[in-house]
Amino acid sequence: MNRLAIFDCDGTLVDSQHNICAAMAECFAAAGLERPDDARTRRVVGLSLIEAMRSMLPEAAPERHVALAEEYKLAFQAMRARGLDEEPLYEGMAELVEALDAEGWLLGVATGKSDRGLALCLEHHGLRARFVSLQTADRHPSKPHPSMIEAAMAEAGAAPHSTLMIGDTSFDMAMARAAGVTAIGVGWGYHDAEDLRRAGAHHIVETPQEILELTKALV
Repeated sequence: MNRLAIFDCDGTLVDSQHNICAAMAECFAAAGLERPDDARTRRVVGLSLIEAMRSMLPEAAPERHVALAEEYKLAFQAMRARGLDEEPLYEGMAELVEALDAEGWLLGVATGKSDRGLALCLEHHGLRARFVSLQTADRHPSKPHPSMIEAAMAEAGAAPHSTLMIGDTSFDMAMARAAGVTAIGVGWGYHDAEDLRRAGAHHIVETPQEILELTKALV
């Protein structure tokens, strides 16, 4: 059975919080709403856009959530057109991806990004060819539904016992638990360690090197 390591993107592979917070602020302003606090925005990173808006404005009508999601997309596209959408890799992540690939792990991504956004991000960092499975919010229910992990395992020919989910949010950990795979929480992202533990993280790491060490013992 193949070994599969699935990564979240925002907050795990790349640090995109500046872009996300800026786009959220712009879409709220366009809708005549008060700018949300950045900490509040970081709490919804990883959810699909409509689910994120539902979490941000639970009292609003469903059609308002849909409209805000579209405004967010427009704001992000405008930032990209202005060259303001840099999403740097976290230190050590490129080396981790290369090392896991070299050791025979198949690699995937499960993210709340769109297909287009994920492709642009991975291509920018020269990582696209490393991943055999790319699962996004365009084709799946929002995290923590296990659909993305289940699809990635099917594509990679992996089973739950030989699959890892590596992410920075409670949504990633809950998704991993729902799919029956090992949940690895990273300490450099957008949810704190206690949130990750409560959501079911089997392990919490502070550096990419710790993930590589874990893989030698886990599967």
